[in-house]
Amino acid sequence: MSELNLPILDLSLLDQGPESAARFRDELRTATRDVGFFYLTGTGISPDLEARLLRAAKDFFALPEADKLAIENVTSPHFRGYTRVGGELTQGRVDWREQIDIGPEREAITDPDGPGYNRLVGPNLWPAAQPELKDVVGEWHDHLTGIARKLLRAWALSLGAEEEYFDRHFGDPQTLIKIVRYPGKDDPTPQQGVGAHKDSGVLTLLWVEPGKGGLQVLRDGEWVDAPPVPGAFVVNIGELLEYATQGYLTATNHRVISPRFPDERISVPFFFNPALDAVLPIIDLPAEFAAEARGVSQDPTNPIHATYGENALKSRLRAHPDVAERWHPDLVAARAAS
Repeated sequence: MSELNLPILDLSLLDQGPESAARFRDELRTATRDVGFFYLTGTGISPDLEARLLRAAKDFFALPEADKLAIENVTSPHFRGYTRVGGELTQGRVDWREQIDIGPEREAITDPDGPGYNRLVGPNLWPAAQPELKDVVGEWHDHLTGIARKLLRAWALSLGAEEEYFDRHFGDPQTLIKIVRYPGKDDPTPQQGVGAHKDSGVLTLLWVEPGKGGLQVLRDGEWVDAPPVPGAFVVNIGELLEYATQGYLTATNHRVISPRFPDERISVPFFFNPALDAVLPIIDLPAEFAAEARGVSQDPTNPIHATYGENALKSRLRAHPDVAERWHPDLVAARAAS
């Protein structure tokens, strides 16, 4: 365990022969069994691409307010586009950040009798004043999709499943990229950049602006800092992988504390998840692993659903009540009645 409070794993070990690959898989299983979080190096992401992503993020948030609000997420029934500072909630409390949400580019599904999560499918909203943002995000998405697939194949083998286990059950992956800016706060006490939560899907790859702290992970009942490591992603698993392993692997609570004014912080989480209609089956773990499975976390106010789309919809309705009330009052009413 590093003094950074989280393990550091090197993805390039998978390409350095059978012994190195087996060591990586063991480290991967241990990290997500014991912590649910780790740093990932050796991903092959170039410093140039990181720099272009950061520049594009800063340029977006520097746009005039009118340009950002032209793609505000309240205009999207699919929860895409720009969210102003204070426009998202975690655990019912306001998060102090602004962001743009970008998902798979799709035509909207108009079937009124389909499942509610179909409403998450649709086009993105891109700023007309910054056409280059779409290109750098597309390049980032493609690189991280490759990393995510490589990780999931290693996870499958580490859990005693065949290497293509996740490929087979994912369908058309439902990805989400959030480009987030945490503005500085000058209050005397730490502020909620984003409140404590677990991710609702399978896998998150988080890129953080170099030198900018604020991420904290809950370990053994204590909040520990997870500052950025140069050239590394912070990786964590979500509720669906905890479900699929019946608690052998752990989805971990985490949060972000706002930076102190006049500082700010840019981060870009990439969520790699199954198709909305995919049901990730419970993995048939080897006996020694199954004996250590702790069961799925039970929270009556935050149930974990087997179908990914139900998990994703639950999270979006909670996080963006203004979008939900404008476009999906029937889903809001159904949740209130359940």
